[in-house]
Amino acid sequence: MSFDTPIDRTGSHCAKWDMMPSLYGLPPGEGLAMWVADMEFRPPQVVQAALEKMLAHGVYGYFGDESAYLAAIRWWMANRHGWEVAPEWIFTTHGLVNGTALCVHSFTQPGDAVILMTPVYHAFARVIKAAGREVLECPLALEDGTARLDLAAWEGLLTGREKMLILCSPHNPGGRVWTAEELRRIADFCVKHGLILVSDEIHHDLVFPGQKHLVMAKAAPDIADRLVMMTASTKTFNIAGAHIGNVIIADPALRKTFANTINALGISPNSFGMHMATAAYSPEGAAWVDDLMRYLDGNRRLFDEGIAGIPGLRSTPLEATYLAWVDFSGTGMTPAEVIERVEKQAKIATNHGAAFGKGGEAYLRFNLACPRPQVAEAVARLQHAFADLQ
Repeated sequence: MSFDTPIDRTGSHCAKWDMMPSLYGLPPGEGLAMWVADMEFRPPQVVQAALEKMLAHGVYGYFGDESAYLAAIRWWMANRHGWEVAPEWIFTTHGLVNGTALCVHSFTQPGDAVILMTPVYHAFARVIKAAGREVLECPLALEDGTARLDLAAWEGLLTGREKMLILCSPHNPGGRVWTAEELRRIADFCVKHGLILVSDEIHHDLVFPGQKHLVMAKAAPDIADRLVMMTASTKTFNIAGAHIGNVIIADPALRKTFANTINALGISPNSFGMHMATAAYSPEGAAWVDDLMRYLDGNRRLFDEGIAGIPGLRSTPLEATYLAWVDFSGTGMTPAEVIERVEKQAKIATNHGAAFGKGGEAYLRFNLACPRPQVAEAVARLQHAFADLQ
């Protein structure tokens, strides 16, 4: 397929475009939607074919016999990540925000604290707080604009109420691919403080050339008794509307606790998502992802070059994800002044950095998973909006 082909998503109940007028005051004809983390691309043809087969059959009953679905997940993890997964380890949830919430309910109690390495994906804090737990923000350090662990500083923030740490790997926002040494240090930190480690690896397939993602289960195989892995086909293949994800737990005791939560809440998957994930996790899907990452690498380079030409702006080196994380602190403007220029002058809808927690206040997040001409247009608009700085 050609990733350059524009697709008009307006009027399709698409959150990114159809909610932009009410949330940002930007009509689709004027605004560029670069906020919600889904892509402007159709999924691989193998996924389309699976849905067409369902439609041709015409009966949409309960899904049964998960053997092909589980085999596809296991094949993908073994072939793309070198990770051997047993079928009984796999739970299916309604996406990974749901998976996160189920982990919070399973492994913590009201009043417990959950550690987030901020700035980080905003939905984590939302579900933690809604469950009556506390969020402990452990800010990442910055070295030349790149996020680094600051475990020594985090030690001084602990209160003793912490029961869980949620890791975003690769990191969103910021696009870091954590090294084996960094993952080991995080694992040791969790062992030292008796924490359940939930590793959200939804972006683990979206890694740029020259980078290599390591799943936490391989980085620290000795901590299976406290490790919960979360993966999904949705971000990889742009099928987020299917709301399907996997919580993968090797330890029998943790697995039993999580199963009790699933059963108590009556959680079961939808058949559309099961068919789509089964089709996506295939050689055809793998080839599509390889093509996608080559295309996104071109988008990343174009965007970074444009941002580098605007004094006061700094685009964080992106190792994974398609979400550019731009630091506006060098402009000397307040976050409100920056947002005013980006949204009212450049007419670009972005995610505001403050939503991601401590350390994100001076940033905006831009979604680069769109046809390249849209990236070029965004760069031109930003250069015009900040022309007085040049």
